[in-house]
Amino acid sequence: MEAIKEFVSEKISEMPKPEATFEDFDLKGVAVDGVSYLAKIAVSNPYPAPIPICEVDYSLKSDAREIVSGRMPDPGSLKAKQTTVIEVPLKVPHSIVLSLVKDVWLDWDIDYELNVTLIIDLPVIGDIKIPINQKGEIKLPSIKDFFKGGNDGDDKDKEDKN
Repeated sequence: MEAIKEFVSEKISEMPKPEATFEDFDLKGVAVDGVSYLAKIAVSNPYPAPIPICEVDYSLKSDAREIVSGRMPDPGSLKAKQTTVIEVPLKVPHSIVLSLVKDVWLDWDIDYELNVTLIIDLPVIGDIKIPINQKGEIKLPSIKDFFKGGNDGDDKDKEDKN
C-alpha cells in the first residue's frame, strides 16, 4: 500500500501544473473615494479541459505596510490549453495614499509589493495554490488625472500624430 501511495504521489508531482505571471499593474481610475488600480495576471492551463478558479487572494503593501487586501471569489475558469488573463481590481482609499507621504514626496510614486494567490480546483488532486509576487512603483495620479480621466494627455499625443 505504501508503494502505491509513493507511486501516485510521484506521478502527481510530475504532472504539469498551471503557471501564473503578472502581465500588467496600472492605474485604472481616480474617484472621490479612492484610486483604482488593475492587476492583470496571465495563467496558463496545460490541460485539455477548463479548470475552475476557486478564488483569488491579494495584498498590496508599501513600506512593509499593507495598503489594501481582499479576496475575489469565483473569478471564472481557466480556458483549456490556453492562457487566461485574470483581472484583479484594487481600490486604494485616498486616506491611505496620503499616509504614505514620505515615499510619495520624493518621486510622486509608491514603491509596492503585490502578492496574489490563485486557488485552483484540480480534479482528483484538489485545490492548489499558485502564489505570485511583484515589486515595483505605482505612479500616483496628478491633478489633471481627476479632470481628464487619467489619460495624461494621451489624446493630445494621438491627435498630434494624425
